Amino acid sequence: MGRTTLVTGIAELTTNAAGPGTRDGDPTGLVADAAVLLDGDRVAWAGPEREARDGVGHALGGRPPDATVDAGGRAALPGFVDPHTHLVFAGDRAGEFEARMAGTPYAAGGIRTTVAATRAASDDALRAGLARHVAQALAQGTTTIETKSGYGLTVEDEARAVRIAREVTDEVTFLGAHVVPPEAAGRADEYVDLVCGDMLAACAPHARWVDAFCETGAFTPDQTRRVLEAGAAAGLGVRVHASQLGPGDGVRLAVELDAASVDHCTYLAPADVEALAGSWDGAAGPGGAVEPGRAVGPGGAVGRGGAVGRGGAVGPVAGRRGTVATLLPGVEFSTRQPYPDARRLLDAGVVLALASDCNPGSSYTSSMPLCVALAVREMRMTVAEAVWAATAGGALALRRDDVGLLAPGARADLVLLDAPSRVHLAYRPGVPLVAAVWQSGVRVPPTPAP
Repeated sequence: MGRTTLVTGIAELTTNAAGPGTRDGDPTGLVADAAVLLDGDRVAWAGPEREARDGVGHALGGRPPDATVDAGGRAALPGFVDPHTHLVFAGDRAGEFEARMAGTPYAAGGIRTTVAATRAASDDALRAGLARHVAQALAQGTTTIETKSGYGLTVEDEARAVRIAREVTDEVTFLGAHVVPPEAAGRADEYVDLVCGDMLAACAPHARWVDAFCETGAFTPDQTRRVLEAGAAAGLGVRVHASQLGPGDGVRLAVELDAASVDHCTYLAPADVEALAGSWDGAAGPGGAVEPGRAVGPGGAVGRGGAVGRGGAVGPVAGRRGTVATLLPGVEFSTRQPYPDARRLLDAGVVLALASDCNPGSSYTSSMPLCVALAVREMRMTVAEAVWAATAGGALALRRDDVGLLAPGARADLVLLDAPSRVHLAYRPGVPLVAAVWQSGVRVPPTPAP
């Protein structure tokens, strides 16, 4: 048992779980006039403040909490879970962004600019940049973050990227199949051999996931399949970039290979939507309580495979679960591409997550509040759907059951907003609304490190 903190005076608490004070059928487990008890790095109790005396007394065996914090009528929610970022890089592409805003279309090949800068950077420079971006995300309420390699594209540079990333998060993705590097131009199949061979062998010990960019200008479906199957054989979970720049076979390939998430999903055929919805047993969307120990689609359906261990067991042992469609509205904001049709996906029963895709080329933001606002304004999601997708949905995209919710046993990741309701995340876009953050039960500084 660790240090205990009782947070009281919460005007509106989003739990994403069934519990005291939540309404039946409410996907986000909303509680008015609430309190939360943090015990070490776990949530011990959450519910209406009028029930806190009994709930806390039971949870602590009659002991008082070590500390009490008055939220002062603010809203609280689980820490944001950002399941798609690219944070190990050097340099920026501000010039490319400026040109794009003047009419130059976005193309996958711009990644090679960052590859050159990243290869030339020292480990310390990459480490410092990563720490800065993680601190900025944390200050905006992101308490769980995934990040990828993909800006090295040599065995040595990809290995150091995943090794450095592992210093700040367990959710590390090997993305050697980001684009074909300049020195392998015209020899994509040979480069895929390298990715599936020596590069994977060097990176797998430091990674949890394998990913590939299945897109025109990057990798074909056959090349993507080779990379993902090799990664899965090495014990890595599967993620996929697909249908960002145009339609293709990547989404259906992701579902076939039991990918935890397929990301972007801007250009989808009816068969893609059907495959995503069909990857879950039953309805999906924010409609079911997400409880520790259960992977639950937002429609209440338990994903194929049922229980998912803390941190999420990946692969045949845990069984088959659904594939989450992770939408990245910061990309469309930064590239002027069409936004994904989230309403179409939700209405079809697809499970959605939101992510920042923080990277120097197509979405240089780490702000999950901005992504929530864009999802509501531009993708026709309700505030409840967007907040769920940015918390519980992100957890499902990482096959995690210990984050993205506030319920007994969950990790003690709590965000207080300087507002009485989560609606303000979309109502007041661009305003720094995060008033306080607890990560694993520890209150963190409200501003990023310099």
